[in-house]
Amino acid sequence: MAVSLYTVVVDAHDLPALARFWSRVLNWRVVFEADDEIVIGADESTLPGLTFVPVAEGKTLKNRLHIDLTPDDQAAEVERIIGLGARRADVGQGPEATWVVLTDPEGNEFCVLRPKKTLLD
Repeated sequence: MAVSLYTVVVDAHDLPALARFWSRVLNWRVVFEADDEIVIGADESTLPGLTFVPVAEGKTLKNRLHIDLTPDDQAAEVERIIGLGARRADVGQGPEATWVVLTDPEGNEFCVLRPKKTLLD
């Protein structure tokens, strides 16, 4: 196939702050930075990355696309990410959900799944 996923683009009001948040969450680094675009990734040659671009309008609805994270220890990772600036969110997932929904500092939802070793259980 002649196509591959390069990056996921995230609309942002404060590009540097949101890029720093996600860099800390993923233990990635800034691989490109300009006034109108910041790209983070594991390194310059590892794909995909996350690209943050400016938007004027605010977020009004639940994201139609979101990031899922798979930690080794869900509870510890949720607390670590909350310590970085995330907040818990209720999007109707219910008490039986095996994932935790959080929002980044600009309100974008993402999920912290149960540990990888139990995903196939």
